[in-house]
Amino acid sequence: MAAVAPQRRAVFALLLLGLLRPAARVVANTEGDALHSLRTNLKDPNYVLRTWNQTEVNPCKWFHVTCNSVNSVIRIDLGDAALSGTLVPQLGRLKNLQYLELYSNNISGNIPSELGNLTNLVSLDLYSNNFTGPIPDSLGNLLTLRFLRLNNNRLSGPIPISLTNISTLQVLDMSNNNLSGEVPSTGSFSLFNATSFVNNPNLCGPDTTKPCPGAVPFSPPPPYNSPTNVQTSGSSSSMKAIAPIMVAGVALLFSVHAIGFAY
Repeated sequence: MAAVAPQRRAVFALLLLGLLRPAARVVANTEGDALHSLRTNLKDPNYVLRTWNQTEVNPCKWFHVTCNSVNSVIRIDLGDAALSGTLVPQLGRLKNLQYLELYSNNISGNIPSELGNLTNLVSLDLYSNNFTGPIPDSLGNLLTLRFLRLNNNRLSGPIPISLTNISTLQVLDMSNNNLSGEVPSTGSFSLFNATSFVNNPNLCGPDTTKPCPGAVPFSPPPPYNSPTNVQTSGSSSSMKAIAPIMVAGVALLFSVHAIGFAY
């Protein structure tokens, strides 16, 4: 009987492994379909997506794709790849994605709101493209996000207040867009200064050069006192204090000489 127990455990382990493998294949197929949808929506003059073949069951074998131990996509690296076209909502199916690197391309159109489903995302780098339209409010769901770089696009509309709820945010850049309205200053946004929002002429608030309509005007800076002037003023005061002493000294000297001559 003692020998039966290990055999049962071995059979159970094999059955469990048999159940997990199809599940991993299903995840791979779902994510492969999502990535293939992206490929069909992009123009790829340098053939960086040549291995993104829908007949390949496992997208983890594709170039520029990284997976975890259970064959789920965790990283897409397609920065500076001369890609153009638009993103697809199917990207929101990559539930374990941590890094979406699509910077320095010519990708246009809107940022899909479905990217807000990527709740494991750590880095969203879409800078230096041609994205237009608003920043999706759903990006406020990305509560593990540390790097959000959307600069150098043509994004418009207000900055979603939901983004201030991302307490993990360490790097934020929305500069060089067409954003408008008041820059949020609460939550995680309190950590960032004007450089994160520069060159958005229609933004207003303390982190810009323009007060918002109806807001209290910015206070003028305090007057600047040149250190040279301060030093000169101090020197003048010292000279004024020393002058009577010098006069008295000269007078005393002449008096001594006069007494000498008298004798």
